[in-house]
Amino acid sequence: MKFGPASPADAIGGVTVHTLRQGALVLKKGTTIGPEEVEALTKAGVKDVVVVRLEDGDVSEDAAAASIAQAVAGEGVNVERAFTGRSNLFAGRPGVLVVDRAAVDRINDVDEAITFATLAAYKPVVEGEMIATVKLIPFGVEGRLRDAAVAVAGKDTLRIAPYVIKKVGVVSTLLPGLSPKVIDKTLRVTAERLAPAGAEIIAERRVPHDETVLAASIKELLGLGAELVIVFGASAIADRRDVIPAAITEIGGAVEHFGMPVDPGNLLLIGSAGGVPVLGAPGCARSPVENGFDWVLMRLLAGIKVTRSDLTGMGVGGLLMEIVTRPQPRTVPDTEGNRKVAAIVLAAGRSTRMGGPNKLLAELDGKKLVRIVAEQALASKAAEVIVVTGHQADLVEQALQGLNVTFARNPDFAGGLASSVKAGIAAVSDSADGAVVCLGDMPLIDAQLIDRLIETFAPDRGHLIAVPVSEGRRGNPVLWSRRFFKELMTLDGDIGARHLIAKHAEAVAEVPVEGDSAFLDIDTPQALEAARRG
Repeated sequence: MKFGPASPADAIGGVTVHTLRQGALVLKKGTTIGPEEVEALTKAGVKDVVVVRLEDGDVSEDAAAASIAQAVAGEGVNVERAFTGRSNLFAGRPGVLVVDRAAVDRINDVDEAITFATLAAYKPVVEGEMIATVKLIPFGVEGRLRDAAVAVAGKDTLRIAPYVIKKVGVVSTLLPGLSPKVIDKTLRVTAERLAPAGAEIIAERRVPHDETVLAASIKELLGLGAELVIVFGASAIADRRDVIPAAITEIGGAVEHFGMPVDPGNLLLIGSAGGVPVLGAPGCARSPVENGFDWVLMRLLAGIKVTRSDLTGMGVGGLLMEIVTRPQPRTVPDTEGNRKVAAIVLAAGRSTRMGGPNKLLAELDGKKLVRIVAEQALASKAAEVIVVTGHQADLVEQALQGLNVTFARNPDFAGGLASSVKAGIAAVSDSADGAVVCLGDMPLIDAQLIDRLIETFAPDRGHLIAVPVSEGRRGNPVLWSRRFFKELMTLDGDIGARHLIAKHAEAVAEVPVEGDSAFLDIDTPQALEAARRG
């Protein structure tokens, strides 16, 4: 292939390398020069134009890309017409993308002019999803290089393995303390995972965490026609002799591998019984967030056998995310179960909905609202009480005179609630494990509710956010583990941290409450009068 500048007359048959703009003339990159282009270039006063010309034995970029794309496309893969040296490949059906990694490497090793990129191997794909692209770097390439890339492609370099397993049985084992709501949620999440594969749960059983009873349930599901059985244990699998693996072997099955280098997902077990795969699900499989369970499940649904070497080879890229509910080493150990909690009272707002007066200084039963809240925080098991002030800070602090609280002034109080949350979090002692954020205009919050939140806060059990709940509605105050302080410091405007509760749903522990104590805030004169009457 020849490359370089040429006069317009000598450039006939060449392809422009760059887009050329001169005066009114615009000649796009990739244009083949003909008589009309020569005339336009000459009229525009262009002396030279950079072009490439194919020589004998060369093939164009589109022809080369198309040939290689066709060579790598296996079952379930569609090839798009090549354009500008690129040929894209798409999934012709839903399934799991299977990639011959060695063949991809061989193609890319032929010459720097030829590139071939794919999605990650074993990725679940939907019909019409782009899965790979062949791109030629120059405008043409020697035919021998194109032929070499085609030759090393191998059969089925890319293919889509269709989903073949449609009937799934689920067994959940039970221990005291495991809420039925947890199992209900697990089933919903599992059904959502199966839906893209066209699979469904044909039967589910809930049985004691006992190997004999579990074995009978697995056998029953197999008899009902389950093509895959998933077992969610009330307790994580700790050993090959534990309840779930023991139940599999009791019915003549085999445990093929326990454990995987994917986090979250370490404690996955894969086995089989009667030729049907049986999965011992890790705890993270109860969450809809991607984890190692997904990697194995989708392969099995596509009829792809998952071997021990497949599992042990998942380590690179297997660290998917930090698990906020996992206990971490503490800097300063204590004997209170990680329950040294600060109370933050937000008292910096401007009370705009009150129409003038500062609601925090209004009185209820002879006490100012902010003092009622601060006294309840002090009467609780909170290790320290921090009051964030801003609007009329001197008056608010005067209303709290004599109380053992620490004041944190928020100069940005006009910016909204988030600025006060950040000021409070910044003032929490380094030794605190968490903070319960109270609103200064909620006088029905008492020390007992704050104590219940602190008692529910249990990092060793993954309870990192404690929230009061009544009839499905979440209220205030909310207790946050120190694990979330950095995220709380990113809040902005007048919106609180509700989105963080939704984001970290697996870390939330709900505290049932009765009445309106966790919901009544004094925002208006009418609300204040109603509270005085009540």
